[in-house]
Amino acid sequence: MEQLNEDKEPVIVREDKKRRRGKMKAFVSSTNIITMDQIVVEFILPSYGKFSKTQESILLDLTGNCTVEQVKTQLWMKAIEISECPDFYQKITPDQCILLYQKKGQWYEIYDKHQVFQTLDCIRYWKALKKDVGKIQLVHRTQLSEESRQYQSYLNYLIGYDVTDVSNVHDDELEFTRRKLLTPRIVELANRDAKLYSMDHFITNKPMPEFLLSKISNNNILIVIHRERASQTIKVDLDDTPKQILENFFTKIAKKRALLGISEEDSESDFILRVCGRDEYIFGDVPIKNFHWVRQCLKNSDEVHLVLESPPDPDKDIVQKEDWSLVDDCTGVAGSHEQLTIEEKDHEKLFTISLWDCNRKFRVKILAIDIPVLPRNSELIVFVEASIFHGQQLLAQQRTSSKPFTEEVLWNIWLEFDIKIKDLPKGARLSLQVFCGKIQSQISKSNFQDSINFDSKSKNRLLYYVNLLLIDHRSLLRQGEYILHMWKMPEKSEDHSSVNADKLTSATNPDKESSMAIVIMLDKYAYPVVLPKSLDSSGAESGRSARDMPNHLRKQFEDIVKTDPLYPLSPEDKELLWHFKNECMKCPKAYPKFLNSVQWGKQAAVYTTHCLLENEDTWDRNKLDVGLAMQLLDCNFSDEKVRTMAVRKLENLEDDDVLRYLLQLVQAVKFEPYHDSSLARFLLKRALRSKRIGHFLFWFLRSEIAQSMHYQQRYAVILEAYLRGCGEAMLQDFKKQVEVTKALQKVAKEIKTVSAEKYDVSAQVVYQLRQKLEKLQSTGFPDNFKVPYDPGVRAGQLVIEQCKVMASKKKPLWLEFRHADPTTISSDTIGIIFKDGDDLRQDMLILQILLIMESIWETESLDLSLLPYGCISTGNKIGMIEIVKNATTIANIQQSTVGNTGAFKDEVLNQWLRDKCLTEEKFQVAVERFVHSCAGYCVATYVLGIGDRHNDNIMIAESGNLFHIDFGHILGNYKSFMGINKERVPFVLTPDFLYVMGSFGKKTSPLFQKFQEVCVKAYLALRHHTNLLIVLFSMMLMTGMPQLTSKEDIEYIREALTVGKNEEDAEKHFLDQIEICRDKGWTVQFNWFLHLVLGIKQGVEKRSA
Repeated sequence: MEQLNEDKEPVIVREDKKRRRGKMKAFVSSTNIITMDQIVVEFILPSYGKFSKTQESILLDLTGNCTVEQVKTQLWMKAIEISECPDFYQKITPDQCILLYQKKGQWYEIYDKHQVFQTLDCIRYWKALKKDVGKIQLVHRTQLSEESRQYQSYLNYLIGYDVTDVSNVHDDELEFTRRKLLTPRIVELANRDAKLYSMDHFITNKPMPEFLLSKISNNNILIVIHRERASQTIKVDLDDTPKQILENFFTKIAKKRALLGISEEDSESDFILRVCGRDEYIFGDVPIKNFHWVRQCLKNSDEVHLVLESPPDPDKDIVQKEDWSLVDDCTGVAGSHEQLTIEEKDHEKLFTISLWDCNRKFRVKILAIDIPVLPRNSELIVFVEASIFHGQQLLAQQRTSSKPFTEEVLWNIWLEFDIKIKDLPKGARLSLQVFCGKIQSQISKSNFQDSINFDSKSKNRLLYYVNLLLIDHRSLLRQGEYILHMWKMPEKSEDHSSVNADKLTSATNPDKESSMAIVIMLDKYAYPVVLPKSLDSSGAESGRSARDMPNHLRKQFEDIVKTDPLYPLSPEDKELLWHFKNECMKCPKAYPKFLNSVQWGKQAAVYTTHCLLENEDTWDRNKLDVGLAMQLLDCNFSDEKVRTMAVRKLENLEDDDVLRYLLQLVQAVKFEPYHDSSLARFLLKRALRSKRIGHFLFWFLRSEIAQSMHYQQRYAVILEAYLRGCGEAMLQDFKKQVEVTKALQKVAKEIKTVSAEKYDVSAQVVYQLRQKLEKLQSTGFPDNFKVPYDPGVRAGQLVIEQCKVMASKKKPLWLEFRHADPTTISSDTIGIIFKDGDDLRQDMLILQILLIMESIWETESLDLSLLPYGCISTGNKIGMIEIVKNATTIANIQQSTVGNTGAFKDEVLNQWLRDKCLTEEKFQVAVERFVHSCAGYCVATYVLGIGDRHNDNIMIAESGNLFHIDFGHILGNYKSFMGINKERVPFVLTPDFLYVMGSFGKKTSPLFQKFQEVCVKAYLALRHHTNLLIVLFSMMLMTGMPQLTSKEDIEYIREALTVGKNEEDAEKHFLDQIEICRDKGWTVQFNWFLHLVLGIKQGVEKRSA
């Protein structure tokens, strides 16, 4: 294989100390099959005959291994030669025209000019139709209209990022992905039921829990249906559909139509049922018991109030016409090794070669690093560590010698890796890291040699990092020179929380003027080198069959499979799993372990693995295990086929489950090597089907775009693809929400500047807030908007006199809004805490895990009465939190009764609850709810290691519902006070809580026994889902939360769930924890007393009402 410039050493010439800067040109070429087939194509030209007045056409006999660009050139030359309008083709260039073909009524653009013509999807399509001659239209490339430019600008505003900005990319992947995501969007929109999408019902297909069924007699419930100012109560069967309910309603009101404002001509088909006060519809061929809202009402013992109205207009969800044609389905797809190999080929007619023909070792030349401002300490030496990773698996590593740290450090040396080019897997990334350390004192500067190396155990500090995917999005091996602008490691005083994820990014630093630049050279070949998609030859290494596995090894195999996701595989474990790979394929639970044992740096092993996955259907036939599928989407797996297989399983998720796991799925996008992925397409498709999923996807993506420069481009491309298909109504709603967020953030920042850096808030500050809000409301503040954490609720005007600044360091705004929906039954306002300066992503995670725990408990018919209030991050350390109505903190109850000593008064909480309940019956119901919710939060806070629990972040509702807020310390990362660990108990179970249950000191009671029983059931239920909980937290390791930065953090969950113990021991373990709490309850009371006396405020009013 011919190689260019193998021995010539490039030298960097520095002129007048100007920095080496510039936009790199990535080497781009065809990615596809070489065949010598002749293809006949009729090209319809944009020019017209002078006399015939019809479009001209040219018939070309083409060689199949030409690139699209070469075909266009041939066509151009022929057009100039034979066209009646040769001037037309002499005035413009081939790049000013595009090639289009029709397939099933849709126009497709042949987008990739480097693609080999033979591999185009249109060629395959024509062959399938047995067409001898295909038609391709040559069309003049039109400029974007002013309307299209304004629309793009509008989308960029909503996204919070300009997706058209390509100043910080070293290839065309960004634009490529924008075009490719058009296809799934068009397909989804073509299949979308406009009526269903406009009403987007929120349902579940899970069986109704026993505890809910027990509240219902004869399977019947009462529903109140409102129409204008009148209403009608009807009895319905839980299995009735909305259509049957409407028929029943119309029969019942036959003689009251005029009273309800329904004309005689109207029938039930002209109306729809909507939840009063919410954008939530009761619609579709689904039993009423499957609607989330109905279950929520039953759970809270609330009446079900619905409003009868005309259905919404589906035309409001109109989608802007696309400016783009679809792109060829085979864009970026490579051929097989047999089609690409150079063996037995005429080298003069080669256009591409197979990566698998490259037998030499991979190498990279480190030319230089260049930094504008040196670190203060000049007594430093520096070196570059170059590693090749696939997922988290290190494939090879090398490093340069150490040199004195100056503005420009030159190496100009090749680093050869112990891995062959043919063994580089797709998704392999070259990780370049600049380390520094101090020059040893015994070595003077004068005799410092280039060859001096650090002792690897000495204290070297990572300063800068950057990654380059060695195989690009087109499956091409990177070649030539690259100038990569590196990311700076945060200083000790700065936030380190997201660095684990940031270090995986293939994006480069957009700040080219002040960032460290590294210049590298990769081997350059005479041809583009492409990774084949497959081998034509059949049959991978089969391995031994299951019956060959000896009994003692089978036991070992089963033990490995049973271990949790954090269990580290030994080299012997990996060898066993690989040896019995066929056995692994029959057991889906073994897939993560097996795939972790694959040597991804060996082409033969990767090929064998792919064959096994393709030929085994056990994965698809088995029941969906969400934890298992999501495990294959974490940072350990970069293989496209593995991740696609995981996403294929998730396609079976119901909408409510997609919402449940959406937070993790959005984070998992960071672990994809390329922008376009099965996971990105899955999220796009599900969001375009459901407005509710789309709403939360919008905010999860927008929040990441604002907070993570490392992944801005990827998330922005996905969000743009969604916004181009969500419809005008959703776009208008998002616009209002973004405007509200921006306006409130401005007010919050202004209030911080006038308010001192202390916890108390003066009346003057509150007065200024109200003045600012009044001005805001009168000058263009949206008259209504969907609440970001709950899209079912639409907020209206601010209730200025109830708004205030909270007594907390970051000065959150306590805001009250009226309901915009006139059909709202409750007279309560909508309370929102707006925060600027706090990262709410950790709170979001905990609340989401609480929801997942609640769903686990519901499957075992346990009602733990959790209260996961609304909370959402809307930008960089900006967000909104729901104010729970009719609730207060334990601190408020204790202080308002007897002052600070209230922390020691056991009866205070019980008396407050009794005062809030008008009858003894209501009090008993409240106590029952208190027992269950207390049990739920005891188990949840213990398993998650939620610390810093004091009387200001534990609240209680007047209904008896206990709940926790403010999850700043999780997984055992507890706070200390004056050097003493404040957490002396596993969870909060104080004497005043026990008093409500009728238990004093060591005295027990029926309610306390009930509490113990519920705790044990809840704890054991979670143990059955240990792997899911570990996987969910593992995926959040990388997301930028201060309490979650290492695998050791997650070890806490294993210990808390007593992994490895049997049920009996686990039950005893949790009962022991309850006893510890009873014994040491006074220590918590003492902490709470200190909290009240010393005013250790974590925001006293933080989320209380």
